[in-house]
Amino acid sequence: MSFIEVFGYIPAIVFPTATIIQLIHLIKSKTSEGVSPFTWGAFAIGNVSLYIYTEKYSQLQSIIGLLLTSILQIIIIVLVFKYRANHNKSV
Repeated sequence: MSFIEVFGYIPAIVFPTATIIQLIHLIKSKTSEGVSPFTWGAFAIGNVSLYIYTEKYSQLQSIIGLLLTSILQIIIIVLVFKYRANHNKSV
């Protein structure tokens, strides 16, 4: 494994970890207050676009760092709209 490949694991760890932190917060708090679905949507689009751009389709770093992260970001978006809908029903 080359030096550059090793550095590819940094975003493969940081990006999903940061996204999981937000996801855990949403699940625990059951509120989407302060969470922008448009921002997370932009991140998801950016990650998928970067995955396509880099053309490293079979590299574990790209799959985890970009595709898995975008899936987690889509889950965040779904939860934001779910919690907002639940909040609007109770008001």
